[in-house]
Amino acid sequence: MAKTQQQRIVLGLKVRQFRQERSWNFEELSKRTGISVSYLNEIEKGKKYPQPENLQKLAEALGITPEFLASSELTKQYAPIGDLLQSNFLNELPLDLFGIEVQQVVEIIARAPDRVNAFISAMLEIARNYSLRDENFFFAALRAYQELHMNYFEDIEQAADAFVSRNHLSNNGIVPAQLLAELLQTEFNYQIDDKKLGEFKELSSVRSVFHPRKKLLFLNNRLNERQRAFQLAKELGFNVLQLKERPLTSSLFRVNSFEEVLNNYKAAYFAVALLINRKAFVHDLGEFFQQTRWSESFLLQLMARYQASPEVLFQRFNVLSRNFDLHKVFFLRFIHDLDRDKFDIDKELHLNRRHQPHASGLNEHYCRRWISLTLLHDLQADQQKTGDHTRMRTGVQRVLFLDTQEEYLCLAVAKPGYPTLNRNVSVTLGILIDEQARRVIHFLNDDAIPRQMVNVTCERCALTDCAERAAPPTVVHKREERKRMQELLLKLTDK
Repeated sequence: MAKTQQQRIVLGLKVRQFRQERSWNFEELSKRTGISVSYLNEIEKGKKYPQPENLQKLAEALGITPEFLASSELTKQYAPIGDLLQSNFLNELPLDLFGIEVQQVVEIIARAPDRVNAFISAMLEIARNYSLRDENFFFAALRAYQELHMNYFEDIEQAADAFVSRNHLSNNGIVPAQLLAELLQTEFNYQIDDKKLGEFKELSSVRSVFHPRKKLLFLNNRLNERQRAFQLAKELGFNVLQLKERPLTSSLFRVNSFEEVLNNYKAAYFAVALLINRKAFVHDLGEFFQQTRWSESFLLQLMARYQASPEVLFQRFNVLSRNFDLHKVFFLRFIHDLDRDKFDIDKELHLNRRHQPHASGLNEHYCRRWISLTLLHDLQADQQKTGDHTRMRTGVQRVLFLDTQEEYLCLAVAKPGYPTLNRNVSVTLGILIDEQARRVIHFLNDDAIPRQMVNVTCERCALTDCAERAAPPTVVHKREERKRMQELLLKLTDK
């Protein structure tokens, strides 16, 4: 009977541990068992599982029972590795996307089990304390995968181009939602119901639900044309790219595997590529950057031309690295919970490097000087004054980060979180201002663009004259206190 990867790895760890405890090299163990050095090496790496007779020889040579050697039980030294393997966490991680095998990870752990096990135990404890779940790791792995590829995937681009060409869709403007619905129905035998979801008040924020056996797509009847087109294009993506493991709802309420997270992203990428043709968008973006003055109307015209939501439009800025040689870029999406007046970053992507700002994950107060938060405040004020929950706010800003002294050009759009009315959303594109950015973006030095000194969170900001501060600089104070303590300790211990 074939052994699982986990069984091979556990046995390999035991052989390695007991061999090293006896200070034997592979040659010595080979002499005592009659098993070749190369095969022993494969066993310890978790790549091979010995036949019963060799298992018996190994157990006798190492002074343990064959039953213990073949069991899933590990000694105390390797117990955290066993917990990790039994949790199936390593198997769920998309290691293959990064050219890593599970055995390689385990081999690294096995080289210094005490230190690495302490590290693993600490990480698991941190995960428990911060209520991190599997999906947190899956989404983090997805971000790393996107960043590794500069958020650009030529194979999906080509699949979208081929679909557009085959079905004579517009490659230079709006793709109507009705046409996408017809393609789902004729090419993939879908049924579409845009009434049923409206019967359930609890599902008012869910944009779509898919019934796989019936090939029935339920669409929220409150979606506008842009949102409807995106959901339909994404559904086409699942089918055209033949992505079998997939979520059944528009939002991932429960994550079953990394494959599901990855496929959901691929289908969304296909939808963006379908709705906003890359060749046309690169041309339009080039014209936008050629403007010598910042033009809010140009940005709004781009959204109108492609009938794209701000999220879809900003996702399409993924062409920056490939076509404009702008690699130091970040994307953020802020959620403003209107009931709690709380801001959260729920999506972030950092291309080429780790930029500021980023999600602190510490329940701190994000800097109110960012254009992202300013627009959300302005949008909320508009809604309270007029009752209009359809308008958007756009803006631009040059920000200098206090800690790093790096300067970014930030473009942002804030909009209602429709169909959910108790929150607003802002998306922000940040481009590091370097020599390449100065060459490409002609409106960069427009005097009308406001400039601002910013930081990540109020708690970590040392600015003393900040009128927008939402919380005291507690982290800064603690850091200064520790520094004073260290200076005093050095004085006391200095001989």
